[in-house]
Amino acid sequence: MSSQRAAVVADAAIAILAERGMRGLTHRAVDEAAGLPPGSTSNHARTRAALLELTLARLAEREEAVFAAATPPDGGMPEGAGEVAPLADLLARTIHAAITVHRETTIARYELALEASRRPELRKIYDEVGRRFREQAIAVLAAAGSPDPVRHGRQMVAYVEGMLFDAIVGAGDVPDLDELGAAFRELLRVVSGT
Repeated sequence: MSSQRAAVVADAAIAILAERGMRGLTHRAVDEAAGLPPGSTSNHARTRAALLELTLARLAEREEAVFAAATPPDGGMPEGAGEVAPLADLLARTIHAAITVHRETTIARYELALEASRRPELRKIYDEVGRRFREQAIAVLAAAGSPDPVRHGRQMVAYVEGMLFDAIVGAGDVPDLDELGAAFRELLRVVSGT
């Protein structure tokens, strides 16, 4: 994020998207939610499109931080990454955090995903963010021994998105860490052939 103030604006926008949806996101609402003087949001994002782009960039930072918090301190794969269990635990912690602690960020991402389907300029940014997460999934599956990590990476992202959507806005229950770990162990065993 270009400045601390821009991050404050974007964080307030994320909170508004999660609480009120896209219709509730206005420059004035962001100023109020962030506790900033009127017009402050416009200084960082003059138009609605600019506000959405700023918000999506910040959202990507926050989601990457969730993944980073779940990974080992050196940023690499967990010890024993060629084994299914450590990778399953990493994925379980990451997804559980997205469903619980970072629920607001996940809800805001769904709002922005729908908006990106109607705004080509936002779609471009959204697709770039998605590419980075698909690359992480490919790396995880390559470490798990997948014979086709690119194809399996796309499938993993779809699987995770389905889990998130069901837990956040679907009729499903919020899975606990044990349930998520078991689900990822099963999936990783299938794609790695173990």
